[in-house]
Amino acid sequence: MDVVVAKNKRATLERAEKFISPHYFTDVNLHGRVYPEKIPLTNLKHFATADRIQYQEACRRSFSDAKIGEKFGPLWSTHWFKLEISIPANWVGKEVRLVWDSGSEAMVWQNGEPVQGLSGDCQHRKDFILSQNLTKDELRQTLYIEMACNEMFGGGNGLINPPDENKEFQLSTAEIAVFDRDVYNLITDFELLIGMAKHLSDEDQRTYQALYTANKMVNVCKIDNPKSYKEAHQIALSFFAERNGDSQHTVHAMGHCHIDSAWLWTYDETKRKCARSWSATIRLMDMYPSYTFVCSQAQQYEWVKINYPGLYERMKEKIKASRFIPVGGCWVEMDGNVPSGESFVRQFLVGQKFFQKEFGIKCKEFWLPDTFGYSAQLPQIMNSAGIKRFVTQKLSWNLVNKFPHNTFTWEGIDGSKTLAHFPPGDNYGLQCRIEDLLKTLKNNKDKGRVNSGMMLYGYGDGGGGPTEDMLERLERLQNVDGLPKVTYSTPDKFFEDVEKNSHDLCKWTGELYLELHQGTFTSQAKIKWYNRKLEFLLHNLEFISTAAWVKNTSYRYPQQELSQMWKNFLLNQFHDVLPGSCIDLVAKDAIRFYEEIEVKAEAELKKACMALSAVTDKTSTQPSLMVINTHSWERVEVVALPSSDERETPAKKKQKLSSSLAEVTENVQYAAVKASPYGISHLIEIDVESVKIQQDTSGLIYLQNKHITAQIDQCGRLCSLLHHAADREAIAPSSYGNQFVIFDDVPLFWDAWDVMDYHLETRTAISTVRKPAQIIEKNKLRCAVKVSLQISTDSYIEQVISLDATSTYLKMDTKVHWKENRKFLKVEFPVTVRSMQATYEIQFGHVQRPTHGNTSWDSAKYEVVGHKWADLSEHNWGVAVLNDSKYGHCTQGNVIRLSLLKAAKAPDANADMGYHDFTYAVFPHTGTLQDAGVIQASYDMNNPLQLLPSDGALTQASASLFQVDNVAVILETVKKAEDIDNAIVLRLYEAYGSTVTAKVSSQLPIKTVRRCNILEEELDGNEVKWNNGSVSLSFSPFQIVSLLAFI
Repeated sequence: MDVVVAKNKRATLERAEKFISPHYFTDVNLHGRVYPEKIPLTNLKHFATADRIQYQEACRRSFSDAKIGEKFGPLWSTHWFKLEISIPANWVGKEVRLVWDSGSEAMVWQNGEPVQGLSGDCQHRKDFILSQNLTKDELRQTLYIEMACNEMFGGGNGLINPPDENKEFQLSTAEIAVFDRDVYNLITDFELLIGMAKHLSDEDQRTYQALYTANKMVNVCKIDNPKSYKEAHQIALSFFAERNGDSQHTVHAMGHCHIDSAWLWTYDETKRKCARSWSATIRLMDMYPSYTFVCSQAQQYEWVKINYPGLYERMKEKIKASRFIPVGGCWVEMDGNVPSGESFVRQFLVGQKFFQKEFGIKCKEFWLPDTFGYSAQLPQIMNSAGIKRFVTQKLSWNLVNKFPHNTFTWEGIDGSKTLAHFPPGDNYGLQCRIEDLLKTLKNNKDKGRVNSGMMLYGYGDGGGGPTEDMLERLERLQNVDGLPKVTYSTPDKFFEDVEKNSHDLCKWTGELYLELHQGTFTSQAKIKWYNRKLEFLLHNLEFISTAAWVKNTSYRYPQQELSQMWKNFLLNQFHDVLPGSCIDLVAKDAIRFYEEIEVKAEAELKKACMALSAVTDKTSTQPSLMVINTHSWERVEVVALPSSDERETPAKKKQKLSSSLAEVTENVQYAAVKASPYGISHLIEIDVESVKIQQDTSGLIYLQNKHITAQIDQCGRLCSLLHHAADREAIAPSSYGNQFVIFDDVPLFWDAWDVMDYHLETRTAISTVRKPAQIIEKNKLRCAVKVSLQISTDSYIEQVISLDATSTYLKMDTKVHWKENRKFLKVEFPVTVRSMQATYEIQFGHVQRPTHGNTSWDSAKYEVVGHKWADLSEHNWGVAVLNDSKYGHCTQGNVIRLSLLKAAKAPDANADMGYHDFTYAVFPHTGTLQDAGVIQASYDMNNPLQLLPSDGALTQASASLFQVDNVAVILETVKKAEDIDNAIVLRLYEAYGSTVTAKVSSQLPIKTVRRCNILEEELDGNEVKWNNGSVSLSFSPFQIVSLLAFI
């Protein structure tokens, strides 16, 4: 007889959970029946290598016996296994799998090809299908397993702790097994029904329908009677077949596998992660015909192309079928704060060119889900790369304020717009569980405007991607009453849906500031130092090479060399490398790449300079010096002259001037020179008013030129900074400028990433003198003071404060020996300025941010990013702080702080330890920062004039290759076009925030000029009038203009 029991929700729910539990009652539940027959592998052969070797080489090695239960290591080593598999004949007709768990990542190789990654440490991919329906021909199989001695998230004890170099990994499971798909299907059914019963509201009828359906299935399902499995499965299918209404929210599901190009593992390991993850994805696509997968980062595609050509060809087939979908349009998923504007441009240029060449497509969406904030200039840059859509989710990590939208229009500082979407699931690695669908629905902050959202599913960060479990869930959930509709989708389908069916979208103007991870503006200072230096070095190389290419027909423009330099440079801008949130091995790789780029770039620069020198007029018998100015304005500067021997020695054809005075000697000679815009001209000394320096009886030192007078005490602090023209003091009363301060820096969790607001409560001024200030340089063109301060027992500062006769700013060349533990070093300038806003340079422009904490949005910006300068101004008066390699800033009230060094201990226990060299300067001014020349001064300080020995006289045409008649417009880039043999690319931007017209002139033999985008593709209505060696262009505020100038 039928028995009706009044159901208790908790008991009923827990009964269903225990029925599929991997931990409880496995002898009488479904989980214990997934693999009803198992046989451990006994014929295991193995060899170990410290290197990541190719499959072909591995096969040639000598293998020895291995057994289950052995441990293998150390961290980062590789262990290859050869598996000779014999399957029992009575398994014919059954689904048979290899089950492998080494507690690490691994790759299955079959017939010489990588076929699927394994990840035992994360428990989400531990088996490999040997046959879905075993035949007699498949009873003997040979596989190779490439076991990587690292986990999905590297090898630390804890998520972000430094790697444990002695870590070992145990081969706990190596067996073949029969896979019972009926049991597996039932487990998936139960998971989803339990999920609905747990996560739908108690007021929802479907909650209890799902619960009672699961209970009924438990009653029907008899563990010892496999025939009952199908009956129980049909009960579930009937439930899932009950459909939704037409108005239900639609979830656009896309497979995703975020792979950090380096983070808690190295670049080389990422190459294997890509193969492990993408081979598994391709295999799943063969099993699930509707499955679609999105994948960014052209660099990773190139790695697979080089290292796994067979896999790459299989990927290309799926890309052609629009199932494996390239997204992003960039070389890597770069940091969104620190790279320069031109670096952003090159990310898109190199990335889009790769996708176009390899697959015949250009990405339509900018894909950057995991970086730590987004520049306000990105909408314009992505638009110029042919991209009008943007996807991220990182602002869901905000510590203070919840971002108010998921789907909205993002407007940049120039007015460019892009359609932005933040997947409401607040994660790019969902698992297609019930709670993931409901979160995607409920978190949508634009209800009534937008009725759809992306759901990105698949294990990520360390790779992995979607699994069979996730896809089985999706197969059941596409249209189930009580849940949002789910569809296998693509970014293009989603955005087309939004564009067609959404209305009245809200707009967000300006940067997308992440209220977390602000320490990434400062961590791993050496990486950031190289980033800034090489941005300028590559800039110089491209201009000088372009000049040599045009002027000397025998010179070969180093297109291929520059392309590879840029690729490696852009790789280091990945969002866990340039921000400094990586392990020690990654930081060392990054520095090695930088050093290689620097050596190669300097060598190519030398060749270009020699080619330019070769076209001088040899009738002059006097050796001379050429001055090279790679900026678009005239410059008057003090330069250090090479010795007469250096001028005449061929090995010294090019000398780059150092901005450091740390090694000044009495034999150094200086000259004040004038340099033409983008000019290559003779060094001709000019007369300037002398600089003065003196020390009074109290020990105060005075440095003075025609612009400013600085008063330095024995600690190197600025007691006074007087601006002559304004007759105004820049340093606030009873305060010191150039005051080093140190803070405790113990974040809540993310050590290298974060600096918390409470660090400001721990300020300690550094005033212990190691060596008091003393005059070390005293001549008519440059004077300097040297001082040394003790930070702690192990750390100290050495600084040279200098003033040039021509300079509008006081410069501080600084060396720090840094041996601290979770401390934060800054320098501060309390100034005589009152303003509610401070201004900071960003890519191709600047933004203003509050100096107060009126609202939670204001106070959350206690540490912000700026590039070469920050400025605090009131009407007709201001003070700017310039820098050559720093990005973190904090301006509160009238105090400008520049962040210098962090001392995080995770994920790199030695991050930033050692010596650091950097330069900053303080620049008081009248008028606006624009009128005062703050922007140009920051460029000049970062990129000193170049001196080149010349064998003869320059022709008149050599003086200035490009000129711009409006200082508001900066000619940022001069380079040869990538794919056009007779064209130069000119990239300009409006830097002041104004609407202007500018005339660009050149003495090069330019025939025509056409507008192009940043991909160097001509635009419609592109030709501009090139007349008598010049063209007039109109600019709106912060507009970027790219031109093709045909020779």
